[in-house]
Amino acid sequence: MNLVSTQPPQMETEAKEIQRIFQLQKANQYNVANTTVSQREAKLDKLHKAVLKYRSQIKEALFKDYRKHPDEVDLSEIYPVTSELKHAKKHLNSWMKGKRVGTPLALMGSSSRIKYEPKGVVLIISPWNFPINLTFGPLVGAIAAGNTVMIKPSEATPHASALMKQILEEIFDENEVAIVEGGIPTSTELLKLPFNHIFFTGAPSIGKIVMAAAAKHLTSVTLELGGKSPTIIDESADIKTAAHRIAWAKYMNNGQICIAPDYVFVHEKVKDKFVAEFKKNMAEFYTEDAATEPSYCRIVNTRHYKRVKSYIDDAVAKGATIEAGGQHDESQDFIAPTLATNVPKDSLLMTKEIFGPVLPLFTYTNVDEVIEEINAGEKPLALYIYSKKRRNIKHILANTRAGGTCINHNAVHFFNPNLPFGGSNNSGIGKGHGRQSFETFSNARAVFQQHIPNALDMLSPPYNNFKSKLIDLTVKWF
Repeated sequence: MNLVSTQPPQMETEAKEIQRIFQLQKANQYNVANTTVSQREAKLDKLHKAVLKYRSQIKEALFKDYRKHPDEVDLSEIYPVTSELKHAKKHLNSWMKGKRVGTPLALMGSSSRIKYEPKGVVLIISPWNFPINLTFGPLVGAIAAGNTVMIKPSEATPHASALMKQILEEIFDENEVAIVEGGIPTSTELLKLPFNHIFFTGAPSIGKIVMAAAAKHLTSVTLELGGKSPTIIDESADIKTAAHRIAWAKYMNNGQICIAPDYVFVHEKVKDKFVAEFKKNMAEFYTEDAATEPSYCRIVNTRHYKRVKSYIDDAVAKGATIEAGGQHDESQDFIAPTLATNVPKDSLLMTKEIFGPVLPLFTYTNVDEVIEEINAGEKPLALYIYSKKRRNIKHILANTRAGGTCINHNAVHFFNPNLPFGGSNNSGIGKGHGRQSFETFSNARAVFQQHIPNALDMLSPPYNNFKSKLIDLTVKWF
């Protein structure tokens, strides 16, 4: 593959074109909503086959966008989508059946159930860090739930966006699924429309803009955001395993992962051992010169390169020590895997989500001080614990809050479609994956059906002593 990235020009989609597609999907929403289980399974199957058919082109597109290794594309882009598709096809029949629920004795003679109906016309705004995964993943839930879908992928990965558009145009009509390409002007026009749901993945700062726009139409939202996800390593942890897994999760995709370990607290008793093992893994994964290692991708563009480098420069100027890495080359948007210690808490590395290949490390002796520090910030999207002590694990889980947690691993909870994925407050609103994704794109409609005369009919006005006694009996006993 050619190492030179040739970025195609970014074209904005005109407002009238966006409106045209929206009206087509709005007119078609009930046709799509009334599709059967087998029809929806067939659509998911077409998407599944298309992802596999275009597997090599997906790898090429992501290499062009930021030199992502083909094997890492398989692991972090293609597998999560195919796994989500297989899970949805397997369970769709039971999801669409809805649920029978109990009915109180006071309402005897009736039955109650929950019917999951599609929300209607939905918008998916996906990010650049995992463009295939974080576009097609939510799309699976939207299709399974029976919606029409407009998609706005990131302009920062234009090759991936153009390929996704080609794939979806091949298997869907635009009145059901359509991609609109562009940057901020295109997003702004989309957010003016009265969608029935918006699924956004990106930074909390942009999530607030999306939510504010959605509020004008009382549109429901799912916001998959980010934040600073901490990792705690206690003195009982398997340090060799912890170092291996944290290095893998931190530097995969060049650290451009919303659930990457953002900073680490390691017990001072095992700090030296951890640092030695961590450096060893950095070298084993990416050699001593990561710029020449094909397994190590690049920062997505020069703007983000400068952002991450400014974080490092700021921390070093304030007294941080670069324990390993730190090399950089703007011509390649390259920053080496980096481990930093003595990082001031007021530095940009600790006040901003890093979203790059830099890991600040701190030591501790009292885990309650670590918990207090974590809780002083926003709720993280993920929190990771390395420990062999059940008591410590339970204590940390009980006294912290996070969107998700891995114990003795990092980030892999994302790959389990049986687990809900999402944040809390600043790190996100709502959940995705598996059934959670289906329900996110559905309205849980309450259906109450009366079969025989209801006792409540006897309690209508005018009220009298007899009715008062019946009401009193109902309140006390039913």
